[in-house]
Amino acid sequence: MCQSPLQNWALMSPDCLALVTPSRRYTWYELYQTVRSYADALSQQGVQTNSVVTCVGKNSTEMLLVYLACLELGAVCAVTMPQTRSAFLDKLITLYRTDEQQYIWSQQCSEIATTLHIDNDGSAESHPFYSHYNIDALASIIFTSGSMGKPKAVVHTHAQHFASAQGLLEGFQYTAGDTWLLSLPMYHVSGLAIVYRWLQAGASLKIGMGDLLQDIKNVTHASLVATQLSRLLQAKISLDLTHVLLGGSHVPLILSQQAAAQGIETWLGYGMTEAASTVTAKRIDATYSAGKVLPKRKVELRQGRIFIGGETLASGYYQQGKVVPILDQHGWFDSKDLGELTANDELVIKGRADNQFISGGENIHCEEIEVVLNQMPGITQSIVVPIAEAEFGQRPVAVLQAVTLPERDKIEQHLGQKLVKFKWPVAYFLMPESLLESGIKISRKQVKDWLATQLKDDD
Repeated sequence: MCQSPLQNWALMSPDCLALVTPSRRYTWYELYQTVRSYADALSQQGVQTNSVVTCVGKNSTEMLLVYLACLELGAVCAVTMPQTRSAFLDKLITLYRTDEQQYIWSQQCSEIATTLHIDNDGSAESHPFYSHYNIDALASIIFTSGSMGKPKAVVHTHAQHFASAQGLLEGFQYTAGDTWLLSLPMYHVSGLAIVYRWLQAGASLKIGMGDLLQDIKNVTHASLVATQLSRLLQAKISLDLTHVLLGGSHVPLILSQQAAAQGIETWLGYGMTEAASTVTAKRIDATYSAGKVLPKRKVELRQGRIFIGGETLASGYYQQGKVVPILDQHGWFDSKDLGELTANDELVIKGRADNQFISGGENIHCEEIEVVLNQMPGITQSIVVPIAEAEFGQRPVAVLQAVTLPERDKIEQHLGQKLVKFKWPVAYFLMPESLLESGIKISRKQVKDWLATQLKDDD
């Protein structure tokens, strides 16, 4: 056992601002006292060390407090998005044995199992509280997006999350006096990574209402996608932002330059759930890459395939109390991503090995086409998938997120500047809203399934 991060900051900086929520502001001391009361409430309902507590919902003050209470109790917190009953049941089967007590906290009343309740005034009981925090114990379970199949339950220790935070913060400055907006969902590893960077730095965290233009006020740090940053800059509002960590697809250099003109550093990187978020990162410049490998991580290329090592790698995949290792015999994790290193050791991501297909004898990477499509004005993001074709074997088709589908000749004029013609998609579809509701990352499998129905209807 060791002193928890909350205990540490409550002792070291008791009166410093720790958390800003829609309803109140907490100092580190006040936050620790509130979390103690949450931990006590969970404990009285049977939650103890190594219990798995499933949190369902979008970001909220209560969800964060429950997660921190699990940290104090030494419980494992599985955070998952709101979803259909069948999808949620599948996850519960992954998390719990049939004879095991299910602990579920939800923002909405669950019809599936008895939910945990927090019913107190936020003040700690007078009796002594003994933290069961253990930095090396299992801490979180985050499900992968399932973009290529069934979601996997990735389990990390606190030590692995803090190694991720420490490595990024060696270059991406975030210290006491700064405030990071919890702009990404905690059920995604990039959202949970914000929480651990906050706990590592002892700075401030803000939970907003979901309106970015309002939530960004008095915020110095944010994790955003390029379209969000573009809208903020176009809104001509006063910004306190100093650092933005960008994720998602292509980031135009001009956007970074516009941000820099307002004193905002823009960074991008490459990461994944199994590696506790970011693996490589850099401040955006004219060189297209995902940056250099961060401290406490390792990257090895084997015939163009990216293998990851280091201190941030997950303990494994969680399956009903058992942890299935994810490392090969040499201690590396196969990312199934393809890449190459530049002359100055920056990593360039080529795409997923799973997303490479052969068309007319030529290798085609879906992501290579997507990068070019995403650079076209009006296209927010794109998903390219192969379809069967008699002459070439397979041909690419693009599903585009845009207000309206661009004219085909304009798309091909754009593609012609950067891609050989056999890589051009043979058809374009407008992405339906239903595919945008599954989380922070669009499921490629769901796109394929939806596209199959569209092509079938056209027969």
